[in-house]
Amino acid sequence: MNWKNTTIRYGSLTISIHWLMLLLFIAVYASINLRELYPKGSDLREALKAWHFMLGMLVFVLVWLRLAARLSGPTPGIQPEPPHWQQLSANLLHLALYLLMIVMPLTGWLLLSASGKPIPFFGLELPALVGENKGLAEQLKEIHETVGTAGYYLIGLHAAAALYHHYIVRDNTLTRMLPERK
Repeated sequence: MNWKNTTIRYGSLTISIHWLMLLLFIAVYASINLRELYPKGSDLREALKAWHFMLGMLVFVLVWLRLAARLSGPTPGIQPEPPHWQQLSANLLHLALYLLMIVMPLTGWLLLSASGKPIPFFGLELPALVGENKGLAEQLKEIHETVGTAGYYLIGLHAAAALYHHYIVRDNTLTRMLPERK
């Protein structure tokens, strides 16, 4: 399989990053939600929060590689070609997902900075982006949680659209993003 995108299908780099991002989203959401099962201040709760931060920042790092891969070659066409409104909807949904992959980690980083907390990243500590400011931290927390909730819907809609195209429309929308079968 070619690592670059072609006019027929996505390359292995784009496919790998796409599915890795899905796994990261699952881990990011799971770690922050599972922390609720443990008492405040417990080691496991703190470890889950740290993993949430680190995996979220990994999303932020990888989204730039993903964008570079997407912009470096053609986007494979959907066959048969969908109506214009579906193409527009897909483009808007993809834009929203890219914004999610940028805005969520960035607001999380800003939130930790404004809270005066360390920003862990796999053995490193990232620098604070702003000074400690409890009022700003509260606002950022609200934004981060609201956008995070919207993320569930965006990801769900993206998956539902891919399955609709695969099983109902029977076009190649989904198969372009699956590894090639031998």
